[in-house]
Amino acid sequence: MRKSDKSSGVPLKLLTAAIALAVVATTGPATADGPGDGPGTDPARQTEPGYGSEPGDDQGDEPGVDPTPERAPTSEVSWLSFPGGAFAVDPLGHTVRYRACDGDTGRVADPAMRVAAGVASGEVTVDGRRFRYRVPLVGRAQGALIVSGPRAQPVELAGVVVTSPQPPTDPAAGARLFPLSGQLARVVADASLNPAGATVRDLSGRYGDQQIAVNGSLRPKAASVIKLWILVELLRRVDCGQVSLDEGVLVTPADVVGGTGQLQYETFPQVVTLHRLARYLIKYSDNIAANVLITYLGGFAPVNALIDSMNQRSTILARRMLDSAAAQRGEENYTSPDDVVSLLGAVWDGEILTPASRDLMIGFMREQTLNTKIPAALPPGVPVAHKTGDLPDASHDVGYYLIPGTETAVAFLTAGPMATGDETVRRMARTVYDFLVTPTEGAVEE
Repeated sequence: MRKSDKSSGVPLKLLTAAIALAVVATTGPATADGPGDGPGTDPARQTEPGYGSEPGDDQGDEPGVDPTPERAPTSEVSWLSFPGGAFAVDPLGHTVRYRACDGDTGRVADPAMRVAAGVASGEVTVDGRRFRYRVPLVGRAQGALIVSGPRAQPVELAGVVVTSPQPPTDPAAGARLFPLSGQLARVVADASLNPAGATVRDLSGRYGDQQIAVNGSLRPKAASVIKLWILVELLRRVDCGQVSLDEGVLVTPADVVGGTGQLQYETFPQVVTLHRLARYLIKYSDNIAANVLITYLGGFAPVNALIDSMNQRSTILARRMLDSAAAQRGEENYTSPDDVVSLLGAVWDGEILTPASRDLMIGFMREQTLNTKIPAALPPGVPVAHKTGDLPDASHDVGYYLIPGTETAVAFLTAGPMATGDETVRRMARTVYDFLVTPTEGAVEE
C-alpha cells in the first residue's frame, strides 16, 4: 500500500483551509465503553479542549443535542509537523502549543502574534525556553520553528503544515471525488432515525488527495473510536523512546470491566505487556485495555493534549470505558468525522507517528474482530483496517480502505438507535466502495 511521505517531493498546491464546527450529538446511558484531573491553572495558559466552559455557552434546547465545544472554534487552524512533535497555531485565539518528545508547553497565549499573508509568526517564552515560529496557515506548506534555551544552542525544526482538511495535491484530480458527496448525502438524508456524518480522504493520489464530507462536523459520542487516540499517544511515546511495548503493566481485579474485549475472561492480577494491551485495545476493542492504558499514560490530560496539539476541536476523552456514573454526570467522550479523518490522515502521512509505529497501528486495525459494519458491507476479501464504536445511541466505523492504488481514509459516524445506525454505516461504507471501484473519467460534481 502506498503511504505518503513528507520528503517524497510531491508538488504542492497551496490552498487555504477552514473548519466549521457544528456539533450535534445524542445523549443517553453509556453501556459499552473516567474522569481524571483537569489541566493546570496557569493563567497564561488556556485549558485543554473540552475543559472550562466559556461564559454564555449555549447548551441547546433540543433534547439529545450536545452543547458546543467549550473552546471557541477557529476558522484557520494549523499545526507544524516535525520529527517527534507538533507545534499548533490558533491565529484567531492567538495561542500556540509546542508538544514534542522533550516537553509540552500547554496552550500558551501569544497576544503579539502576527497574522499576515496567510502566515502566523511570533515568539513565546515558556519556562526559560524561547519558541520563534513562522507557520503558514496553509496545509502542505513548509513551516519553521526555532527553539532555544538559556544553556542550549538554538535548534531549527522544519516540517509540513497540517490543516483540517488538508488541501488536495491536485485539484483537477480531486474534483473527480466530488460526486461522492452527493451520493453520501442521499444516504444521510434517508437515515431519518440517525443523524449521520461521513468524511472521506483520498490517500493514494488517484483523486489528488482530496477530502470530502457530509456533516463532517457532526459530534456524536465517540464510543470506542476514542481508543484510536489512546493508541496514538502510547505509540508516540514509543517513538520518543520513553516507553517500550515490551514493558509490563500490572492489571488487577479492580480493573476488570465488561463490554467488549478478551481480557475480562482471564485471571487477575497479572502483568500484561503494553504490546498486548495496545493490540487488544483495537483488535477486540478491549475496554480493560483502554482503561489500563489511560491510567498508564497519566489520565485524560495527556490524550487530550495530543488532541489539542493537532487542533481537533470536536474530540475529547472525558470518561473511562463503561463508567456509567461518569456518563450520568455528563462526562462523555465525543468526536466528529472530520477529526477522525484528521487523525487517520496524520498517521498515514507519518506526521504524528514514525513509519514503524504507523504500520503497527494499521496492522492492529487490520486485525479488528468486530466486522459487522464496513467489512460486512464490502465484497469478501476487500482489504480494510478499521475501528468500530458502539453504544445504544451511537454506531460508528472508521479506518482505511486498503484497495491497492485507491487507499482511502473514511469515517462513518451516527447518533440515534444503534441497530438502524449500523445499517446506515453499512450503506455509507458500500457507497464509498462502489464509487472507488467505478471508473471516474469525466465525473462532475452533482
